[in-house]
Amino acid sequence: MLRRSLIKAATLAAFAGALGFSGAALAADKVNVQLDWVVRGNHAMFFVGKEKGFFAKNDIDVAEIRKGSGSPDAMRLVGNGNADFGFGDLPTLAVARSQNVPVVALAAVNQHSPLAIISLAKTLKLTKPADLKGLTIGIHPAGSTYIFFKGFLAANGLTEKDMTLNSVSPPYESYLLLGRVQTVVGYVDAEVPELEAKAGGPGSLSIMMGADHGWKAYGSGLFTSQTMIKDKPEIVARFVRAYREAFDYVVAHPEEAAEITAKAAPGYADKKDVLLAQINADIASTFNSPDTKEHGLGWMTKTQWEETLKTLTDQGVLKTALSADDVFTDKFLAKE
Repeated sequence: MLRRSLIKAATLAAFAGALGFSGAALAADKVNVQLDWVVRGNHAMFFVGKEKGFFAKNDIDVAEIRKGSGSPDAMRLVGNGNADFGFGDLPTLAVARSQNVPVVALAAVNQHSPLAIISLAKTLKLTKPADLKGLTIGIHPAGSTYIFFKGFLAANGLTEKDMTLNSVSPPYESYLLLGRVQTVVGYVDAEVPELEAKAGGPGSLSIMMGADHGWKAYGSGLFTSQTMIKDKPEIVARFVRAYREAFDYVVAHPEEAAEITAKAAPGYADKKDVLLAQINADIASTFNSPDTKEHGLGWMTKTQWEETLKTLTDQGVLKTALSADDVFTDKFLAKE
């Protein structure tokens, strides 16, 4: 009897040890996220995923969500391992990839580009690209807005010599509101809600969408490095799974998502309304497509990436030939 008890005790101890080892092995993986810019509505998935436990459920600990200084910088920081995942403009990712920055798109948050040319409706109404001739344009000289702007001009038979370019830095809206420039290049899901809040509300702006005038490309999205995909594919898979769960939640509960983001992001306590306007702008115009209706939010296709790359190449933005397989992967998107 004693021998049987000892054997049983030893077996239980071994089992408990195995469980302890297993528990340690399954401890949440700590990751950092690099944003393209200051916090905006389309960043809500990271904050919601953390607050609502979607990341924790997938054994992911999002340690930091860092604000950025532009998509190119976000690509470089993720590419060199200073962050594990990033968010930024996907056409800019293609340009970075052509410059040997080792980043890969994981999900297209904006199925259509949210980039546009924006003016104050009371002073200037934009109806066609040719309206830009002779105007003073406010633009950040490096980053996704300039990559878009170059492509937009080329698609519509314009050059920078047709107008005056003034270099601007955030907050872009101040330059337009103070009359220092006649138009600015910005995002309908970022600058537009900020501008409308200060310019008189809905209808106070004139907006010319790039997607309506030859800029056929994905917008912003989630990405990681080639190293993460090669060395830690299971972490990438769990992160993408959690991110898409959070994405679904944001679209289903935009007001709560804005509230969570406003509370979590330093300095955003009074910006819930702007964040909500940004989220709603995306829900109305960029989050959904025939592909997402069939496969879920964030879905990407090789066909659409080929269209994006063709747009970049035809409009002289992309100098080095790339294939869709160079810039994106869909292997983490399939829902289990």
